[in-house]
Amino acid sequence: MSDCFKSLEAIGIIPVVVINDAAGAVPLARALVEGGIPTAEVTFRTEAAPAAIAAMAQQVPELLVGAGTVTCAEMARQAVEAGAKYIVSPGLNPAVVRWCLEHEVPVLPGVATPTEVETAMGLGLTTLKFFPAEQNGGVKMLKSLASPYKTIRFIPTGGVGKENLNEYLGQPNVAACGGSWICPPALVDAGDWAGITRLCREAVAEMHGFQLLHIGLNSRDEQEARANCEVFAGLFGFPVIELPGAFFAGTAMEVVKKPFLGEKGHIAISTNSVERAMAWFERRGCRFRAEGVARDEKGLIAVYFEQEVGGFALHLRRKP
Repeated sequence: MSDCFKSLEAIGIIPVVVINDAAGAVPLARALVEGGIPTAEVTFRTEAAPAAIAAMAQQVPELLVGAGTVTCAEMARQAVEAGAKYIVSPGLNPAVVRWCLEHEVPVLPGVATPTEVETAMGLGLTTLKFFPAEQNGGVKMLKSLASPYKTIRFIPTGGVGKENLNEYLGQPNVAACGGSWICPPALVDAGDWAGITRLCREAVAEMHGFQLLHIGLNSRDEQEARANCEVFAGLFGFPVIELPGAFFAGTAMEVVKKPFLGEKGHIAISTNSVERAMAWFERRGCRFRAEGVARDEKGLIAVYFEQEVGGFALHLRRKP
């Protein structure tokens, strides 16, 4: 997977943008970055698209800008010369794919059938746009494609919105999702950048799904841990569950059998994807510890922030 596609997967959401006036490109780009989604697929449906891409690429370098609705090799060339870092097509056009591969430009052609997937594989691609997603079976179709095409990742676009975003992102063969709901044309044309930032933040919050999972307390030893857990569990009628390294009072409190990270203990926050959450926090300047990392065959299970709050370590954990 290219670095570009890795970045898109870490971001998780790709806004599909139609710009009619290039003067709005830079404030739009800044609104996306401020809202926590530092990428945009600027569609080549308007005359303003090349200038908009150029302005975004030059003046907001933290935004990963791509070009969408690219339907011929000449259009791909114009987009890349303007500053596009990736190309997106509605369909599988071999001429566009070959031009991009020859010029080492990441390309996401649209596919909707097994035949198109296999054609793309024959061209050497492993990350594809699934379009239009909802009209072509949505999540059910992606589940069907997962078994025969285990090495292929998809970016579903078309009918994806806040209400079904996590249903798509929860599929193992989905790298990210594209959609226009974050940048409605009416808001773009009106220059309502605050409104776009708000929609970005809502989408990011929905994607991460942060929730308090449990509070963890450190103990001197197993005996103290058991006693503290039994007191807390007894007050609220929670069951006491013993695990190798800790006691749990239901799901509300973990009492660790020895001193661990955090002066007093830890606060565990659950999220839909630890990897995406980490990338989002790292873009905001946060750092993570090397200790306490847990993984399985699906990826990261748990990580700890370097910083503490009130003597408690902060702990991200993947939702079941």
